[in-house]
Amino acid sequence: MSETLNLIEGQPTTVTTDTTGTTAAPERTRRRITAADAAAAVSFLALAVFVLGRQWRHLGDGYLASSGQDQTMWEWFFAVTAHSITNLDNPLSSTLQNYPLGVNLMANTAMFGVSIPLAPVTLLFGPTVTFTLALTLGLSGTATAWYWLLSRHVVTSRFAAAVGGVFCGFAPAMISHTNGHPNFVALFLLPVIALLVIRLGSGERPVRSGVLLGLAVAYQIFLGEEPLLIYSIAFAVFGLAYGASRPGDAIAAARRGIPGLCIGGAVALVIVAFPLWWQFLGPQSYHSIEHGPVGNDANAFTRFPTQSLGGDPGSATGLSMNATEENAFFGWPLILLATMTAVWLRRIPVARAAAVTAAVMAVLSMGVELSVAHTATGITLPWAWFAKLPLLESVLESRFAMGAVPAIAILLAVGTDRAIAAGRDGQRSTTLLWLGWLAVALLPLAPTPADVAHRTPAPAFFADGTWRSYVTDGSVVTVPLPRPEDATALQWQVQQNFGYPIAGGYFVGPAGPDDNGKYGPDDRPTALVLTKARETGQVPPIDNATRATARADLAFWNADVVVLPPGKNERALRATVNQLLGVDGTRVDGVWVWDLRNLT
Repeated sequence: MSETLNLIEGQPTTVTTDTTGTTAAPERTRRRITAADAAAAVSFLALAVFVLGRQWRHLGDGYLASSGQDQTMWEWFFAVTAHSITNLDNPLSSTLQNYPLGVNLMANTAMFGVSIPLAPVTLLFGPTVTFTLALTLGLSGTATAWYWLLSRHVVTSRFAAAVGGVFCGFAPAMISHTNGHPNFVALFLLPVIALLVIRLGSGERPVRSGVLLGLAVAYQIFLGEEPLLIYSIAFAVFGLAYGASRPGDAIAAARRGIPGLCIGGAVALVIVAFPLWWQFLGPQSYHSIEHGPVGNDANAFTRFPTQSLGGDPGSATGLSMNATEENAFFGWPLILLATMTAVWLRRIPVARAAAVTAAVMAVLSMGVELSVAHTATGITLPWAWFAKLPLLESVLESRFAMGAVPAIAILLAVGTDRAIAAGRDGQRSTTLLWLGWLAVALLPLAPTPADVAHRTPAPAFFADGTWRSYVTDGSVVTVPLPRPEDATALQWQVQQNFGYPIAGGYFVGPAGPDDNGKYGPDDRPTALVLTKARETGQVPPIDNATRATARADLAFWNADVVVLPPGKNERALRATVNQLLGVDGTRVDGVWVWDLRNLT
C-alpha cells in the first residue's frame, strides 16, 4: 500500500493507489480541513467531556475516586508552578513541601508543558480546573492528532481514520491513566514527532522539519518524558519492521534524515539542556527508582478494563498495580480481530509493521518473566536484557503495552479502509462482516464516566486562616506527615495560597546513602514513630532518647506548630505527640495544636 506520504520514503505524490485499487485524493486536497475533520474533532472532545463529566460538574469538591493521592499531587504541581511564576521563583524546584530540603520538580512529573501555559487558568479558577482541563484536552487532542496523521498519510477514508483516532485517544490504558496521570493522557505530540521524522527521511525541507522536530521533542519532554521514551521505542520497532520490506529505500531514507535529525537534536538540546541538568544533577535529584516486577500478566491482555462497558470492578483484580495502571486490557475480541487483521493485511507493509510493533511492545510489557493467570512460568522474557539500562530501569514495564496502541489503531484503520473500499467494489459482505467484528471488538471497551468522590472539607484551623496565628517563619508539621498514602495536607496548603511550608509530602526524591528514588520524603525517625502510631492505634514506647530525637527532627523541619487533624487513631496520635513534646495539645478550630514557638 502506498500512502500520500510514504511512511519510509516520505515522498509526496499527486495521486496514490492502495492494493485494493482505491484512489486517494491529491495531497493538496487532503490537507484541507473538511466537515468530516471538524466532526471528528468535536466528537472526540464530546467523548472526553463525557468521560470526565462528573468531575466537570463537581469542580468545587470533586475528586476522581480511583486516583488515590495522585490528583492531589498533580494539583499541587500545577498550583506551585503558577505560584512560582507569580512570585518570579524558580519553577524547577520548591521547598513548600518536604521543607526544608524541598522537591526537584523537574525530576517529578510537574508537566511544565501544561502547568506553565495554563498558569493563568490555575490562578483564576484553581488547580482542579487545570487538572480536569489537561485530562479532557489530552484525551481529545491525542485522538485528533492520530486521526489527522491517519487520514492524511495512511488511509483514504475519514471514517477509517476516526476509528484509529478514537482508539488511540480512548484506549483502555488512556482511560485508566485519566484517573490520575495527565502526562500519560496528553500524547498529542507523539504522532507529530513521528510524522516529522518520516518527513526528514524524505529529504523534504530538512532545516524546517528538523527545527520543528526539535521544538516538538523539547515540548514533549515538558509534557512527559516516560511516554516519549516508550513511544520512541515503539516507533523505532515500527520503522525497522517497515524498512525490512524495502531495505534499500529505508537505508536511503535514513541517510537523508541524518542532517535534519542533527538539527532537531541541537534545537531540542538548547531548550532542555539546563532543565535536564537540573533533573539529573540538581538539588534533590535522584539516581533511579525501583518499582519491583510490574510486568503485565498474559491474562491482562484478554480482560476488559474496569472503566468500560464490558468491564466490572473485578476485571483487573490481581492483574494491574491499581486503577491507574490498566495498561493492557484490550479484551479478547480486539486481540482476535487484530490478529486476524494482521494475517489478512500481511502483504501491506504498513500493516505488517504495525503487527510486529504491537507484538514486540506487548512482550516487552510483560516484564522479565512470563506470568499467566497470576502464576510465574519461569520463562525469561526479553525485558530482562534491558531492565537495568539507564533510563529504562525506572520505567514501569507494564506501560510498554501503551506502545501497542497506535500499532493496533493502524491495523483497525487500514482494515476499515480496505473493508469500505471492498463495499464500493460490490463486496458488501466483506464490509458488513468487518463492521460487525469492529463493533464486537470496540463496544465492550467503550469508556464509562469516571467516578467522582467528594473531598472532606479542610479543618477550620486551615480553612479559616487560624494557622496564621501559629506560624511565624517556620513550617507546619501535620500528624502524621503528608505522604503518598495520604497527601490531603497538600490540598489545605494550596487552598491557603502556599502561606506556609510543610514537612513531608507526596513526590519522588532521593533517599538513603545512594540517593535512590523514593515516593515521599526520606523518613526521619519521628515521622516513622507517628506513622506507626496511626497504623497500629498504639502509643509506641517513648523514652528520653526518642524525645530528644523528636526535638531534633522538629528543629530540622524548623517547625512552628504541630497540627493533628481528625482522622484514623486520633487518640493514639495525640497521646504520642503529648509524650514526645512533654506538653498536652490544645483543641483549636477542629484540630489539636502544639505551638512549638513557646517550647524551650
